[in-house]
Amino acid sequence: MNARSATRVGPLVARPEGAPRLDVDALLQDRSTNIIVCCGSGGVGKTTTSAALALRAAEQGRKVVVLTIDPARRLAQSMGIERLDNTPRPVPGVHAGNGSAGSLDAMMLDMKRTFDEVVESQASPEKAQQILSNPFYVALSSSFAGTQEYMAMEKLGQLHADALASGRWDLIVVDTPPSRSALDFLDAPERLSSFLDGRFIRLLLAPARGPARLMTAGLGVVTSALTKLLGGQVLRDLQTFIAALDSLFGGFRQRAQKTYRLLQASGTAFLVIAAPEPDALREAAYFVERLNEERMPLAGLVVNRASPMPKGRLSAEQALAAAERLGEESAEDSSDTDAPASETAGLTAGLLRLHADRRRIVTRETRLSSRFSAAHPDVPTAVVPALSTDVHDLDGLRRVGELLSRQD
Repeated sequence: MNARSATRVGPLVARPEGAPRLDVDALLQDRSTNIIVCCGSGGVGKTTTSAALALRAAEQGRKVVVLTIDPARRLAQSMGIERLDNTPRPVPGVHAGNGSAGSLDAMMLDMKRTFDEVVESQASPEKAQQILSNPFYVALSSSFAGTQEYMAMEKLGQLHADALASGRWDLIVVDTPPSRSALDFLDAPERLSSFLDGRFIRLLLAPARGPARLMTAGLGVVTSALTKLLGGQVLRDLQTFIAALDSLFGGFRQRAQKTYRLLQASGTAFLVIAAPEPDALREAAYFVERLNEERMPLAGLVVNRASPMPKGRLSAEQALAAAERLGEESAEDSSDTDAPASETAGLTAGLLRLHADRRRIVTRETRLSSRFSAAHPDVPTAVVPALSTDVHDLDGLRRVGELLSRQD
């Protein structure tokens, strides 16, 4: 069964007032779109949304690779792959419809391995080995703030170049890192570049000749102080690392700028992912504004895990009023020793109160989403209901894809 032949219909959710509908299938079928970036704050379902979009696109005939940065590794389990690593691997069980040549590969970003690949591609074998074995490089490539986000952009650039050269993929779906702030993905290249181009780094690299000779006395004082603080070997390791990496710095900045331009290109589409909660929608608003400032192509907003609309037309107030009346009747029946009627009335009153609670939750979530839409009336929106179970296989991802596309 492919994504189009599925007939299951999801629970209805309330759509935010005034928000244009996000046409997910039109986005996936548009052959001019070759990169989709799913971004948003942590814990809003970016990984599941990315995987569901990638699977749906593949089953509609696109040749897709999905890049995830997910420490929980749920994507590998959902896609039936024992492990994901820095190499794109075919996903089994993808059913492209109508005899199309759709396919799906998946990979998980290995931050350090990607950094190693950059060094190996830009330096001679001897210099590359010198950098890779340096303890400061190991620390930078493994844990420096922003490195994961920068390497996600680096890997995106590599995948795009590979796609152009080989024709292996015509769509790249990117699941951005689970950062504290979604803006980290856009800020990471400048942060890393600023570190490598910082005044302290330049000071350690300053040559002791020409105009820089005037700095020698001051540099000697700084070096002496650092030697006492860090130890001579640590300082030498730091200077060796910086001197070796300095020759690659121009390449880092150049590639970061190239990928940034790629993100601004018309073939890229950003989807901002959020949950119907104040913090997540506030973060989504910040990201939408930043994308507009940077002139990056925004396709729309996906609001995940919305509470399903309860059946029936009773408002919360009507349900509570009916529950109160039944409670009074239950008390009267109890005094008349009519136990079955009393129990039935009590159960019905409890269900009415539950209905009222669900109505209130839906109203609250709709109000939050509508507030976002009022501030950003041109942002197309898709609302996806919360599922009763976790997504753990391809069928679950197909289900999410159906709900994303079905925005009646």
